[in-house]
Amino acid sequence: MELEQFLELFNPLPGNHYIQITDTIDATTLALDKIMKEVDGTFHLALYTQEKPQIPKELADAELQIIPNFSNPFRALPRDNDIVILKDILHQHKNPRLLLKIAYTTLANAAHVIIMQKKGTMDIQATKEILERFEFRAPNEIDILDEFDLVMAKKMHMWGNGL
Repeated sequence: MELEQFLELFNPLPGNHYIQITDTIDATTLALDKIMKEVDGTFHLALYTQEKPQIPKELADAELQIIPNFSNPFRALPRDNDIVILKDILHQHKNPRLLLKIAYTTLANAAHVIIMQKKGTMDIQATKEILERFEFRAPNEIDILDEFDLVMAKKMHMWGNGL
């Protein structure tokens, strides 16, 4: 996995909060946690699993929430996150629209949402369209990871929902 290019998408600042919502801890999870520690930021991890997860010691400081099934949403405070990363979750969740609504609400203004799914499992055009419907702007497909398709969009201040 080409993590260097992936990490170039991020510009964490001191005090930033990033959240990754996923069903698998992988190299992207560990890399995001590491870059947040480097700037004294906070990394939130919402992990969908029915089993007791094996949490790597590197994630000991991450704020972790375990979600037992794909019917439940993740929890996040309004305007608390500077980036939301939905990795391999949107297509599995029983209510993907609810996840996008929560993502929109938890993002600060001019912050980004990233949708990642295993290569070949995401309808890129449909993903861009649903992001637009939920008031995320300038959705772009970014081909930087061998294992994942990635679409990134921005929450714009005073557009659409204006939250």
